Amino acid sequence: MTDLRLERTFPVTPEHLFDWMTKPENLTAWWGPEGMHVTNSQLDFTRTGPWFAVIVSDEGGRYKVSGQVTRVDPPNTIGFTWGWHDENDKRGPDSHVTFTILPDSGGAKLVVDHRDLVDAEMAASHERGWVSSLNSLAATMT
Repeated sequence: MTDLRLERTFPVTPEHLFDWMTKPENLTAWWGPEGMHVTNSQLDFTRTGPWFAVIVSDEGGRYKVSGQVTRVDPPNTIGFTWGWHDENDKRGPDSHVTFTILPDSGGAKLVVDHRDLVDAEMAASHERGWVSSLNSLAATMT
């Protein structure tokens, strides 16, 4: 198994960033890499329980991911499982994601820990996806 860790600072308060990382109306505005958009979802990280998102690329590629929100500690931490679905909607292996929000001199630091990825290739793919998604968050967040 392989783990991934990213850090990014946003010029907002930790509470503001937490709202953008948890509330359904905010998540659907930025969720997914640049050039993709959410078409169907149950994205709500304000509470524990199931979640899913279907994202579609500008070229028409369709991708589904789902899991369980396992921890919500405002405005500090969100934890959830993550599993991609195949073309037959069969869910693949679980990995685990934690968003940690810390006060920072530049605003709020977001730490993304994505653990238990199958291999280095998958970790590299997820790193590209998270970096692009965080770019979408930065462009969307007000």
